[in-house]
Amino acid sequence: MLPWAGWAVWLAVLFFSYPREFYPKFKHQKDYQHLVSGTVVILFLLWSLRAGLVDGLKVHFLALTVLTLTHGWRIAIWIAAVPGLLLVAFGIQDWQELGLVNLTSVVVPVLISYWVFLLSYRYLSRHLFIYIFVAAFFNGALSQVVHMLLTGSWIWLEGEYSWQYIVDNYLLLIPLLLFPEALLNGMSTTLLVVYKPEWVRTFYERDYIYQRDK
Repeated sequence: MLPWAGWAVWLAVLFFSYPREFYPKFKHQKDYQHLVSGTVVILFLLWSLRAGLVDGLKVHFLALTVLTLTHGWRIAIWIAAVPGLLLVAFGIQDWQELGLVNLTSVVVPVLISYWVFLLSYRYLSRHLFIYIFVAAFFNGALSQVVHMLLTGSWIWLEGEYSWQYIVDNYLLLIPLLLFPEALLNGMSTTLLVVYKPEWVRTFYERDYIYQRDK
C-alpha cells in the first residue's frame, strides 16, 4: 500500500510542478541541452554509487542542493526524475518503490534546499560567501539529513526492519555523510558561480556582487 501511495503522490507532484518554460528553452538552446543532459548523467552515476552496512539500507550522495540552486525547484524535480528512471531500467532500483524514493530522496530535499535558499536570501546579508556557505554548503548537509531521516522512517513503516536496527545500521551513518555532501554541493556551486554564473538560476550578480560593491 505504501509504495503505491508514494507513486500517486510523486506523480501528482510532477503534474502540478511542471515548469512550462523548461521545454521551449531546452528545445531551442543547445547549451541548455548540454547542461541538462550532463546533469542527468552525473546524477545517475552519483546515485549508482551506493554503500551501506546491510542490503536494503544503502546510502549515496544527493547533489540536489546544487541542482536546485542551478535550475530552481520545479525543474530540479523533473530533471532528477530521469536518473531515477534510469536506475530502475538498469536494475539498481526497485520500480515499486520508485515513488517513495523520489519523494524522500528528491522532492523533499529539493524543497528544503530551495526553502533554505529563500530564507538566506531574505534574512541574511546578500554576500557571495553567504550564498556559498549557507545556501550551498550548509544546505547540502541539511538535505542529506532530511533525506536519510525520511528514508529510514518509511522503511520502518514498511515493517522490514525495526527502528533500532535502522538507527544502528543506517541513521548511524549520517555524521559520516554530512561533510562530504556539504563539500560536494559547496564546491560545485562555487565553481558554477565563478565560471558559469549564467547557469545558476538563483545566483543574482546584481545582489551578491555589484550591490555589495556599492
